[in-house]
Amino acid sequence: MVSASQSRMARAALNIGVRDVAEAAGVSTNTITRLERGEELLPRTVADIRTAFENAGVIFLEEGQSIDGGPGVRLAKR
Repeated sequence: MVSASQSRMARAALNIGVRDVAEAAGVSTNTITRLERGEELLPRTVADIRTAFENAGVIFLEEGQSIDGGPGVRLAKR
């Protein structure tokens, strides 16, 4: 799963825009915008977006994995 805030955090960490994520995931920019507004997307679409972020070096932190216990993201060491 990728939450709206995780998507925004991931884009900020990578310093990329909605268009960049959409292109990498093979979806429309509108789809990324809908995700970041918290709208429900098909699970396979969210999986494609997550894969695009992970291929770019993002690691998703689920509940309980971050310092404060909430979901988040971090960049992988290169």
